[in-house]
Amino acid sequence: MTSAPMPEFPASFRWGVSTSAYQIEGAVTAGGRGPSIWDTFAHSPGRIVDGSTGDEACDHYHRYAEDVGLLAGLGVSAYRFSIAWPRVQPTGTGPANPAGLDFYDRLVDALLAAGVDPVATLFHWDLPQALEDAGGWLNRDTAHHFAEYADLVAARLGDRVKLWITLNEPFIHMSLGHGMGVHAPGRMLLFDAFPVAHHQLLGHGLAVSALRARSTSPVAIANNYSPVRLAGKADADRAAGAAYDALHNRLFTDPLLGRGYPAEPGFDPAVVRAGDLDVIAAPIDVLGVNYYNPTGIRAPADEDSPLPFEIVPLAGYPRTAFDWPVAPDGLRELLLQLHHRYGDALPPIQITESGCAYDDVPDADGRVPDPDRIAYLDRHLRAVREAMAAGVPVTGYFVWSLLDNWEWAEGFTKRFGLVHVDYATQRRTPKSSYAWFRDLVRR
Repeated sequence: MTSAPMPEFPASFRWGVSTSAYQIEGAVTAGGRGPSIWDTFAHSPGRIVDGSTGDEACDHYHRYAEDVGLLAGLGVSAYRFSIAWPRVQPTGTGPANPAGLDFYDRLVDALLAAGVDPVATLFHWDLPQALEDAGGWLNRDTAHHFAEYADLVAARLGDRVKLWITLNEPFIHMSLGHGMGVHAPGRMLLFDAFPVAHHQLLGHGLAVSALRARSTSPVAIANNYSPVRLAGKADADRAAGAAYDALHNRLFTDPLLGRGYPAEPGFDPAVVRAGDLDVIAAPIDVLGVNYYNPTGIRAPADEDSPLPFEIVPLAGYPRTAFDWPVAPDGLRELLLQLHHRYGDALPPIQITESGCAYDDVPDADGRVPDPDRIAYLDRHLRAVREAMAAGVPVTGYFVWSLLDNWEWAEGFTKRFGLVHVDYATQRRTPKSSYAWFRDLVRR
């Protein structure tokens, strides 16, 4: 971490932290909540590294008041949380479940009372299992069900939520959940997963319309981005890099901004119907950018590979506990790339996730020092400020995450939080990074 003072950010800059429903809420049967694909996946033997589930997670459903107190103590201006679709519609269709909406009603009111803007994500991967049984995101009907769900949520919370985010990381949900099978629902379709991409984006566009009919608050989507670092200099390596960039970085952005789908991955366009691209390109007010690391790419060594690229480790970077490279220069590079690629079509950006996993352990005095996380956040915020100085319209930064939580297929083995959670007792202990970020926000 540099000793130089942090460059100033505009007074209007939004400082926040993020979480997601299945990772923290627990209470998976409380208040009439129905099962999601992650409930099913987590209870399938061999799917989760430590054999755990999100049944209890951080018990946020019962402890949300304590967690709002942590947000107030942190001094952030916004809290990004997700709404569990199966809490609102236990089977993904039909009327709203009042008890489910009541929980988010209480949460939103508590946030506002604490002076924290509610930023609500509608879909953070927890599709109702009943919709998956009917085909999930491979089924076009799911896009229309998603818009109906958005309407129900906005009818109840639209007067108080300050920013709507339709989808979280649709690329990750498509690739890990439907392409490679390592996330719920566990499908292994490779490039045959393209309908999942299209139907998520169609659902996004339909939800934008539903939200605008019920709320005057701005609307966004949160995409995961990863700049490509070529591991070779041959023409084949450059072609592989272009293919991966189109898949990861452009597939879920080009159509949002009116450019249609990129041609490089060679997806079957038969799933796209007349008028779909106009729906998908409904204007958004903010582009959410989730960034963790760049990706090393080269041409596949195996000429029979089903993929036109091969992902390779990047050397020369420190690593997180997830074995991800710590590359703040990649965030600056990414922001400049978006700015140059889309120009005036690019809406203001908010960094909706940025964070790192380390093996944080309380010391003998019960404190939780995490200097590596402080250094990580310091360097990434400097990268953001450099991009802003170069003209990129970045208006906010959300740390992933407020709490240590249930980390998908990694279970409880990875800790991302500013607050340490003892999962046996649910005791919350702010780490040293919590105090560092609090002091930064105050400045």
